[in-house]
Amino acid sequence: MSWLQEAFMEPSAIQTIVVISMVAAIGLRLGKLKLFGVSLGITFVFFTGIIVGHFGIVLDRDMLTLSQNFGLILFVYTLGLQVGPGFFSSFKKEGIQLNLMATGVIFTGLLLTLVLHWTTHVSLPNMVGLLSGAVTNTPVLGAAQQALLQLRPGSTKEVSDMALACAVAYPLGVMGVIFAIILLRKLSSSGLTPPENQETRPNVSEFQVGNPGIYHKTIQEIMKLTGKQFVISRIWRDGKVSIPASDSVLEEGDHLLIISAKKDINEIKALFGIQENVDWNKEDIDWNAIDSNLISRRVVVTQSKINGVRLGSLRLRNLYGINITRINRAGIELVASPKLRLQIGDRLTIVGEATAVKNVIKILGDEAKLLTSPNQVAIFLGILFGVLLGTLPIAFPGMTTPIRLGIAGGPIIVGILVGAFGPQLHITTYTTQSANLMLRQLGIVIYLAGLGVDAGAHFFETVFRGEGLLWIGLGFLLTMVPVLLVGFIAKYLFKLDYAHNVGMLCGSMANPMALNFANTTVEGDEPSVSYATVYPLSMFLRVITAQLIIMLFL
Repeated sequence: MSWLQEAFMEPSAIQTIVVISMVAAIGLRLGKLKLFGVSLGITFVFFTGIIVGHFGIVLDRDMLTLSQNFGLILFVYTLGLQVGPGFFSSFKKEGIQLNLMATGVIFTGLLLTLVLHWTTHVSLPNMVGLLSGAVTNTPVLGAAQQALLQLRPGSTKEVSDMALACAVAYPLGVMGVIFAIILLRKLSSSGLTPPENQETRPNVSEFQVGNPGIYHKTIQEIMKLTGKQFVISRIWRDGKVSIPASDSVLEEGDHLLIISAKKDINEIKALFGIQENVDWNKEDIDWNAIDSNLISRRVVVTQSKINGVRLGSLRLRNLYGINITRINRAGIELVASPKLRLQIGDRLTIVGEATAVKNVIKILGDEAKLLTSPNQVAIFLGILFGVLLGTLPIAFPGMTTPIRLGIAGGPIIVGILVGAFGPQLHITTYTTQSANLMLRQLGIVIYLAGLGVDAGAHFFETVFRGEGLLWIGLGFLLTMVPVLLVGFIAKYLFKLDYAHNVGMLCGSMANPMALNFANTTVEGDEPSVSYATVYPLSMFLRVITAQLIIMLFL
């Protein structure tokens, strides 16, 4: 059995793969367990690694460094690809307030980290480690460790202690946000009632043209009169229902079936004049009369030449007489506005005659098999340029040491930029949701497994002494104070409703476990919407500021 002992105990490349695979498998299985309805998910990989490291298993240092670094790079780059398409749109009017509040959570935590460092004399690297655990964000830990190694190349002991501090603070980091949600719910009268405004969800409404200012104008001319995006799906006139084109002229009394964001209904009503309740079985208007000649198809964009092209520039409605009523992108329903840039993987709901729909399918592709294989060239080129950007020295006046974004900051920035602007440059960045999740999970699991094994040797002796108890208390403060402070300000000063408030707090803390709990306390999905709105900027700021605080104050 010496071969088995060698495979697990003798430091080598094989042993590193064997141990990390074992830790990952056990940790992922344990991650399915729930305590009081809450699971730590893949974080169990981290704690499994700690236990394995505690029993004296030591990995080959070079292989451990390689696996951890590549795992972190793969995670943050694919994370950037995921959040990139919505990163810049999150700064629009609806998201500015939520992102400002989330930024307040982040900088309150950073300020508290410095204050506690100065008042308790816990070293700054350890305080940043506690912060990364308190906000349940291991990429923050990886970014801070890289910054520390950049300033002090031989500081392996301090790097290991940062991981210890993160592990100590992590469990209460998860539970602390949940405690805050429970408290906010008790203080909120709207805890069980979803807000009336469903923001950007597509909504079908019926309007009658009663505004003299738009009589005898084409739909294209009318669209220029407002900044709102909507789609006129059907027109009823003189007892007939038709699908309009952009050059269709509207007349007084026309009845319109319009698809828009619900929040824009009042502005659309002011434009057209009269809003009515949609009744598919009206005696005088049979909206379904045209349906016998039409088919509805869900078509997937797979043609690379369509990637990044504005929907309006294709002139599909005018040329083929079809109507695009919905666009689904990564599970989110979008209004099919002419200015919307299509992306590989978008799913369009098309209504029209069978022949016309068939011709449009030829243009868009609809070859779903092409999407099962992600564009690996874009992935590896993105990682290449992300790592190169991370090594680029950035000099600031008054600082003797230039700042580098590191292997966490560089790849996430390039990932965001590629995800956001790749389609406009006709770069196919599409990966299925399952493929992106697979790559992210693979990267973070490898990173957490190696991190846990490396930190495990001294974990329990640290926790069960005075310093460990102090770390637990400081970590809990770093979780609770920013969340409760900004949560109360959002509620009482900015009058933010409970559902959006807790979603924003979970997103700013990058805490999906707490989000799962928050979703059980409301009927709608408003917490998830707020979480998605602030998550991209929050992740970016967390990774970058973790490095800056080390470089500026160490």
